[in-house]
Amino acid sequence: MLGRQVVVLSQNVKRESGRRVQQGNISAAKTIADVIRTCLGPRAMMKMLLDPMGGIVMTNDGNAILREIQVQHPAAKSMIEISRTQDEEVGDGTTSVIILAGEMLSVAEQYLEQQMHPSVIIGAYHQALDDMITTLEELSTPVDINNRDLMLKIINSAINTKVNNLQLELACSIALDAVKTVELEENGRKEIDIKKYAKIEKVPGGFIHDSCVLRGVMLNKDVTHSRMRRNIKSPRIVLLDCSLEYKKGESQTDIEITREEDFTHILQMEENYIQQICEDIIRLKPDLLFSEKGISDLAIHYLMKANISAIRRIRKSDSNRIARACGARVVSRTDELTEEDVGTRAGQFEVKKIGDEYFAFVTECKDPKACTILLRGASKEILAEVERNLQDAMQVTRNVLLDPRLVPGGGAVEMAVAHALIEKSKTMTGVEQWPYRAVANALEVIPRTLIQNCGASTIRLLTSLRAKHTQEGCQTWGVNGETGALADMKELGIWEPLTVKSQTFKTSVETAILLLRIDDIVSGHKSKKDSNQGGEGDAAYN
Repeated sequence: MLGRQVVVLSQNVKRESGRRVQQGNISAAKTIADVIRTCLGPRAMMKMLLDPMGGIVMTNDGNAILREIQVQHPAAKSMIEISRTQDEEVGDGTTSVIILAGEMLSVAEQYLEQQMHPSVIIGAYHQALDDMITTLEELSTPVDINNRDLMLKIINSAINTKVNNLQLELACSIALDAVKTVELEENGRKEIDIKKYAKIEKVPGGFIHDSCVLRGVMLNKDVTHSRMRRNIKSPRIVLLDCSLEYKKGESQTDIEITREEDFTHILQMEENYIQQICEDIIRLKPDLLFSEKGISDLAIHYLMKANISAIRRIRKSDSNRIARACGARVVSRTDELTEEDVGTRAGQFEVKKIGDEYFAFVTECKDPKACTILLRGASKEILAEVERNLQDAMQVTRNVLLDPRLVPGGGAVEMAVAHALIEKSKTMTGVEQWPYRAVANALEVIPRTLIQNCGASTIRLLTSLRAKHTQEGCQTWGVNGETGALADMKELGIWEPLTVKSQTFKTSVETAILLLRIDDIVSGHKSKKDSNQGGEGDAAYN
């Protein structure tokens, strides 16, 4: 009885446990890090990816690359997830966070082989993270957000790894203008909502230099009737989210009529209803009407007679942007319209034809809190890449405006933090000091990768940089990403927002801790019989 094997898991479940799992997780993380290692720094290489639909993606943005890669290993999936988190949270540092997380796991491998318990390593990592964040805050310097040249320099150093020089200055000034436009301060609290109020419209054709920030809103729409005005100075704008059509039944509606006059009466009622709605609108004497729903032909007729231009079926998000830009309010019932609901802050309305399509512009708004970024370019691929870079630039600007503190870039801050950790580890006792020191070594991966991507001598330069950081007042020294030489980042003007750097450190260390905690992977494969019947199989980790 004692020697009999007891089967607990079902036949088609694969189980791995112990050291094998940890080594598998570490090698998966290292593989993902190696994929985008060459995408760090100004001398970064680009990757060309074919998506499942057959489209081409050309980019060196870490998040964009990993989004297109199909992986099966669960640890690799969680690595890709952290890149997306980083992109959503701060918009920059997606490549650094993956490389750093891969290295954090890589340096832990030797301690696992020496039979050190993962909990000891995790404890050291936690302590190291706290000290890293404290050191970062000490190294940070405040910035004057009203100094335009300095702000452009900061954005430039954040995105010059991704854009060619032709687009760089343009992207920086567009990002700064757009974010400054949508910045709103209420009760001492800053709100910068780029996603809602800074819309990027891509129109293929023309030159990249034709791209600009519109002080207002642009829609891919034309007026509903050819004889309506297409150019209005200082328009009075009304926004509706109700339809200017007679009410239709929700489902099938039957009306029984016994006399012929009843049918005429019903039609007359419908006409009267629309006429009443239009009179409610005309009473306010607007020049321009935007509706989120449909506008019937009869309503168009009444509006045209009153010399009102109308645009129908606009998106809810566009409606909110127009409201922010021109000071109008979105109204749900026409009989509740008042003078306060009319937007009067717009300076110009015009409809232009770009390429084959008509676009409506509501521009020259006074103090708009919403804007549209018009991007022009030769092809869809170029526009998609410019859009990605512009999103990153806007996120960086937003981060600096919300938390105006900077740390030196070019691997300088990583070396300074690593030096501080090594000094701290000398005062520690016990076995935890070794994984603690390993974190300091892992941080050196950023300057090392920058040197490698320039094609310079890695060992010689990294040793010189280590020596430099032991001297007093050399904490801003790092690697010049263009030439591969050592340089003072303060003189080069290469700075990064503190929020991006602290988020990178937090995310990478916490991911390493998460993956080190795993000591068992149970992957259940659905059998074919189950999947045909829609049976309940275990979650499949292939």
